[in-house]
Amino acid sequence: MNVVLFGLGSMGFSIALNMLKGRHKVWGVDVDAGKVAALVAQGGEPTVYSDHLADIDAVVLTVVNEAQVTRVLFDDPRLCDQLHEHSIIICLSTVSPEFARETEQKLQNKNLTYLDCPMSGAAARAKSGELTLMVSGDETAITRVKGIFDSISANVFNLGSEAGLGSAMKATNQLLAGVHIMAMAEAMAFGRSQGISFERFMEVIPKCAGTSWILENRAPTILSGDYTPKSTVDIWPKDLGIIQKIAEGTGQNIPITRAALQRYNDAIADGLASEDDAAVVKTYLNELGIED
Repeated sequence: MNVVLFGLGSMGFSIALNMLKGRHKVWGVDVDAGKVAALVAQGGEPTVYSDHLADIDAVVLTVVNEAQVTRVLFDDPRLCDQLHEHSIIICLSTVSPEFARETEQKLQNKNLTYLDCPMSGAAARAKSGELTLMVSGDETAITRVKGIFDSISANVFNLGSEAGLGSAMKATNQLLAGVHIMAMAEAMAFGRSQGISFERFMEVIPKCAGTSWILENRAPTILSGDYTPKSTVDIWPKDLGIIQKIAEGTGQNIPITRAALQRYNDAIADGLASEDDAAVVKTYLNELGIED
């Protein structure tokens, strides 16, 4: 298929490469021209995607938030008025279920198809083409883009024909993941306060009931001390904020999520916004007077 991908970050760039490996033609779009050039060097299309709009089968969005999705689709470059009616928009970004439903309706009014398709798996699984996709939307469109899904994912869960169902599942996942990251940081800092080194912690805890995928994925970053971001701290107030808004709308009490959200905001106040999300451990260590 002919695919335009917006957002060549740590996830998007790997997704683009895997689509190329799947023999799709890929145009990459990013505010960083260097990332676009890097994709072209590895087989991405060297021409401007807007010169080929009549041939574009799918648009893949791996941008940061709802505002960026809106900008791409409805403001600048305003794809909703440029794509032909058979084009499919695949939104891999984390957005609220309400936003997904509203966006689907807006695009339906333009005779375009929107697939609510958030991803999970972090940068390593994006690189290996083993993401998990939670898709909802038009069944025919889902079938048409199966080749794209096959090239970037190991698991595809079809959650129904209504946009928003995929994002609801992603929000549920993010509640767990966001809390797990903070619980990991709290536990590692607690262990340090009791004389347990990070190395000893990782020797023992992964063999115990307290382990988790998040711990085993993120804790090595803390051991290395290299917080070059794979997923940044400032992603989490956005994602947990989506969850909090949903919960407020249903009257659900989510005290653990609220506590985690506050700790992410504390980490941002400590200047950690652009570091890897494992860096939240620094906030705990600073409070204890322990050097990282």
